[in-house]
Amino acid sequence: MNWLESISVGLLGLGTVGSGVVKIIEDHQDKLIHLIGCPVKVKKILVQNTNKKRDVHVEPSQLTTNVHEVIEDPDIDVIIEVMGGIEQTREYLLEALNRKKHVVTANKDLMAVYGTELLKKATDNGCDLFYEASVAGGIPILRTLVDGLASDRITKMMGIVNGTTNFILTKMSKYGTPYEEVLKEAQRLGYAEADPTSDVEGLDAARKMAILARLGFSMEVDLEDVEVKGITDITQEDIDYSKRLGYTMKLIGIAHRSGDKIEVSVQPALLPDHHPLASVQDEYNAVYVYGEAVGETMFYGPGAGSLPTATAVVSDLVGVLKNMRLGVNGRSAVAPQYQKQLKAPEEIFAQYFLRIHVEDQVGAFSKITSLFSDRGVSFEKILQLPLKNKDLAEIVIVTHKASKKDFEEILMELRDLQVVKEVKSTYRVEGNGLL
Repeated sequence: MNWLESISVGLLGLGTVGSGVVKIIEDHQDKLIHLIGCPVKVKKILVQNTNKKRDVHVEPSQLTTNVHEVIEDPDIDVIIEVMGGIEQTREYLLEALNRKKHVVTANKDLMAVYGTELLKKATDNGCDLFYEASVAGGIPILRTLVDGLASDRITKMMGIVNGTTNFILTKMSKYGTPYEEVLKEAQRLGYAEADPTSDVEGLDAARKMAILARLGFSMEVDLEDVEVKGITDITQEDIDYSKRLGYTMKLIGIAHRSGDKIEVSVQPALLPDHHPLASVQDEYNAVYVYGEAVGETMFYGPGAGSLPTATAVVSDLVGVLKNMRLGVNGRSAVAPQYQKQLKAPEEIFAQYFLRIHVEDQVGAFSKITSLFSDRGVSFEKILQLPLKNKDLAEIVIVTHKASKKDFEEILMELRDLQVVKEVKSTYRVEGNGLL
């Protein structure tokens, strides 16, 4: 390559993020030349419709509906993938890597499912495959884990990694707005898709946590290893009671290592109001990282959007181009260091929030407490209130730490207890103290 000329980039997709990538490359050309030593040009862009009106200016000659015009172009050095999708996109990127093209992607779905395969293919072909934008948009969390905390041993990562659900829970908590109404607002503002299932059922966050756990723990963590629960069953009563007890409801991704074993989950959880993650509002993301040496760190910023995500993509592009100058492409991927070992339920410990309806009679509460005490599970907080127009009482409990196995068995026995009419909800409680 002649570094006095320019570097050509091929772009797969020209939607929200793709338009941001084009804009940043054009607007920041002087900085790119300073960092790399030559201009960077977007030569070809794969689109579905070349005649569509777009938010960013591109020449008609740059557009194509034929992916092979991008992947097979000998002048294109780097492929940037921002089109989304999994199976077909995987085929495109495998072909690009086989043609010795470096790849930058923002596709967390793809990397969660096929990341290990694609990284190996990149290494085998002496190519870079960077994917910073796949997790938490404009927050450089993956680069932090790989480079900034490379010398530390990460023990826990906990974060808000889905802006849509955080927006919904913020509005429900602040204003008491019903879930369905907030979801429609999120769709109107572009935070949620027409089909919001991936966001509200926790699947989007689960894919990101699989990627984080894979990097943070240096293990081959798969999407199937992530336990997932979404926000669709959260009621306003749950949020009101959590606030009354000093907690904030968030959809939290948790990746925790104890010794050689890990747990990875996504679930609605209660955080103490004083916890830094509790103050993360609306569509913003934040990831809390615990390292044995560094202690506690938090990374906060916009989790989505055209320019924040495009910033992460172009930063990865700069990394690829710097490696090209140094002749070290394909050497950044490191094989997992540890064999994956998942914790069993009896090895996962947490506090729990429990809301139940019981018969309002003498002795009912003692029958409930005996189920907990039999397993050595004690209470940190208790609320007991009568229910209007019913011979029932509502009991809200926050336990001290208990194993997941014990808590699940207690729940089964509670449901069989005659004085218990209904187990209304249960949530994990996080951030109350040290690990």
